[in-house]
Amino acid sequence: MSKILERLDDKKARDLKVLSGFISIFCRENHQTEDKQDFSLQNPKLRRALDGKEPLLCQDCDKLLSHGIVKLLLCPYDPKPMCKKCVTHCYAQGYRGKVRRVMRFSGTYLIKRGRLDLIIHYLF
Repeated sequence: MSKILERLDDKKARDLKVLSGFISIFCRENHQTEDKQDFSLQNPKLRRALDGKEPLLCQDCDKLLSHGIVKLLLCPYDPKPMCKKCVTHCYAQGYRGKVRRVMRFSGTYLIKRGRLDLIIHYLF
């Protein structure tokens, strides 16, 4: 695991923070009736990438974030492209659709609440 964590540069840490935030919003808004627990990160480097925050997630969203972290850290490209523009799809088939739904929902959710900086990130 330590060799994988060596790949955690600033861009991947930022992407990890965005992924975590988007999954957290999606879970909070769509899975209100599910039992939730803190997404616990044992590794201090990963915890710092999330600013020490442990999102409250249901079991499905917890698995999705875990899968996303692994795929992000194992990305073979340097610099890492945006996943939607990448020629290699790293996510397993079932997870890829879930991540698309999460990104679409959470991006729209934040834009409707005035986060115009996300529109710029989405377009570029």
